[in-house]
Amino acid sequence: MNKRKLQSLKYIPERTGGDTSKFISTFRKLCYNAEINDIDEQKKYLFKSLPNNHFDYISNEFYKKMENVNSINELINEFENIVLEESNLIRNESIVALKHVVTGKYLSSILNLCYTTGSKSQSVFVSPAPDPNSLWKIQFENKQLANADTSITLQHIKSNQFLGLFYDSYYEVNSNMYVYGYPKSPVTEHTEVCCGRNNVNWKFNHSKLKNH
Repeated sequence: MNKRKLQSLKYIPERTGGDTSKFISTFRKLCYNAEINDIDEQKKYLFKSLPNNHFDYISNEFYKKMENVNSINELINEFENIVLEESNLIRNESIVALKHVVTGKYLSSILNLCYTTGSKSQSVFVSPAPDPNSLWKIQFENKQLANADTSITLQHIKSNQFLGLFYDSYYEVNSNMYVYGYPKSPVTEHTEVCCGRNNVNWKFNHSKLKNH
């Protein structure tokens, strides 16, 4: 009876309404009642409880971290660590703040605050601390988790505009003429980044640097 319950037990992530603490308590109780004391058998039942759409990430982490586990307490501790890591992964339509590693500043924009030169589109700048103007929705197709091969779009939460580049004819102040190309930022002289209605794909480069 208890083994059948273990076989049908499924872990539901907390972001979709699950309760990790309750799941762990149930798992422990069923293992105890079914007299399953062998750690490898406990690992097998715990692994089978994972939902199919978690296999890409959790299954890999599960086998790496469970290899040297020798008790149910260690098993539960490692499982909780994996669940915590998984909950912090960037997913399609996650709301993110983008922090520049070197300066510690955040990519920001303000509704209808536009450049006076170049594209004259909604301007993009950096702010010293995160606030509602530095929140972006990250979107990508056909993948649940963002990785190094993912192309993404970034939509500004407050204005619903997409982060992008402007390529067209624009007035170049220094040369006093209209030119075709990407206008330069009036502050940095690098290529201007702006917000507009047309979404632009950006390449997602994954980093495991701590605190970033």
